[in-house]
Amino acid sequence: MSRLSRRKFVERFSLGFLAVCGQTMLESCSRASAPGSTSNDVESIGAVGGLDETGPYDVVEDWFKQVHDGFLLYVDGVCAQTPDRIFVASFGERHVSPPGSPESPRVESRLIREHFLIVLDAGGRVIEEWPQVIDLTVHPHSVQISPYDPDRHVWIIDREGHQILKFTNDGRQVTMTLGEKGVPSDGRQHFNRPADMAFLPDGSFLVADGYTGTRIIKFDENGQFLTEWGSKGNSPGEFNLVHCVAVDSKGRVYAADRNNGRVQVFDENGSYLNAWPVRRPNHLWITEDQFLWLADGAANRFAKFDLSGKLLTYWGTQGTWPGAFNNPHKFSVDPEGNLYVVDFGNNRIQKFKPKTHAPPDRLIGQAHGIRT
Repeated sequence: MSRLSRRKFVERFSLGFLAVCGQTMLESCSRASAPGSTSNDVESIGAVGGLDETGPYDVVEDWFKQVHDGFLLYVDGVCAQTPDRIFVASFGERHVSPPGSPESPRVESRLIREHFLIVLDAGGRVIEEWPQVIDLTVHPHSVQISPYDPDRHVWIIDREGHQILKFTNDGRQVTMTLGEKGVPSDGRQHFNRPADMAFLPDGSFLVADGYTGTRIIKFDENGQFLTEWGSKGNSPGEFNLVHCVAVDSKGRVYAADRNNGRVQVFDENGSYLNAWPVRRPNHLWITEDQFLWLADGAANRFAKFDLSGKLLTYWGTQGTWPGAFNNPHKFSVDPEGNLYVVDFGNNRIQKFKPKTHAPPDRLIGQAHGIRT
């Protein structure tokens, strides 16, 4: 074959190869964009403008109504019992300057802290205050309700008070207290800045202890110590801030090892099984159909994994506008599928409603074990 013939052959082959590749890529993109796909594309792609920032949800703008009595309210945790009863772990602060005398007109202001637990309605308005929590706790970090509890007791995880308190659903009575207020310790009946907890069908529960404790503790339904595992470090089974814990239908335990940038997986007795690298896992949520969603506070997004750790989809972006995030800290889903996110860095709670034709596999489903 002459040099000219060889060059023509190469040119024809290259054009044909590129044409085939281009057609294959177009077909792949078309399949990935189809409704019900597990890709990151949704129906909004193809519309004019937009960047799919809120994924399969629409944000409810200006939903959260701040407390307007001079307090700046900071939010840490959220638990949606129903679409019209959303519990929020929070604290409000304001400085009060007592009147000075003519001789000493300048008097140091003092800091007042209130609003440690509030309850919001469907419109984001405060409908309940639990002032009794102020005297009992120091800094509530999370609020939880067991999906297996027919009486819907409310659990408050007091990070800085080193305690966990269990209330009746109306808040009138404390039915269990674990830990000793103001006493951090690694003992069996103490905590060291606990962060969160998770529940099992038999009434037992797990505590992520937490910011300084770097361990997971298991208690029976009466609050009696059963077992614990974990210590400070970055090897398998060690932690650097256990920020959340979750349990699947087989009893496997998933720990948000936040400052080590990973999710660690254990069996029900604490034996190490696996680990997945992620940036900053703040909160874990295992759905009824056995997938794990997490809020990543560094990537500012929600990510869905199967229970072997395979990434399936994600959405979310960093920003200050409605629907964007700055360190999503905790989240909860109500029985109607509405998503509530503690957007910590923006100091707000955001509510997201599922889009009308949202692909179901991109929505964060009901929690595993939830009872409506």
